[in-house]
Amino acid sequence: MPNRTTPSAPEPKPASAVDDAELVGRIARHDQAAFEVLMRRHNGKLFRVARAILKDDAEAEDALQDAYLDAYRHINDFRGGARLSTWLTRIVINQALMRLRKHRRDRIVVPFGDGRAIEPDQAETDMADERSESPPGATLRAEIRRALERRIDELPMAFRTVFVMREVEDMTVDETAECLSIPAATVRTRLFRARALLREALARDMDMATVDVFGFAGERCDRIVAGVLARVLAVAPGSPSTI
Repeated sequence: MPNRTTPSAPEPKPASAVDDAELVGRIARHDQAAFEVLMRRHNGKLFRVARAILKDDAEAEDALQDAYLDAYRHINDFRGGARLSTWLTRIVINQALMRLRKHRRDRIVVPFGDGRAIEPDQAETDMADERSESPPGATLRAEIRRALERRIDELPMAFRTVFVMREVEDMTVDETAECLSIPAATVRTRLFRARALLREALARDMDMATVDVFGFAGERCDRIVAGVLARVLAVAPGSPSTI
């Protein structure tokens, strides 16, 4: 009789090549490689959300780790009714708020409940796409980023969180509303207020900075004065026309 070979089962895809739904199934079967892929896939967004609430890098990292452990323990509770990223974001928000209440780091000026109805700002600022920068340009860009980060940190927590989720992470209004358990209209209101507060703060920074634009004191002033005096001394006394 001829030998019959049983076709071999196809090789499973590596965890990095599968979608979130399959990752969830693998994690439920205690696949640590899949869990690592999930964390690396969502780390950036989730860290920024935690950082927006806590205003502290170390605290945000701790909150994110606690959130991942919570998600790992309850991975079977994820039913696919929402996107996995939304489910994870809600866990991170809860962990960050628990940590915030515990340490009392931030006095919340604006509650997470409904805010006043304000028309959303329709103006969008287009940022130039700088594909290559000189070292001075990169330094200036870094300084601007740090100034913006400081001003974002100064926003009330409710506004700050919405701003980071919408503007930094590019989450939709509906995704943000679902994660924060607030109406979509409230998301728009808080984003509008956050933008307005940032514009006011950055405008004040610009007003203060313009005082020193093209500064003349110091080394430049000394250099010009020294140059003129040297030319004066180089000519004979009483001959100003030769200077």
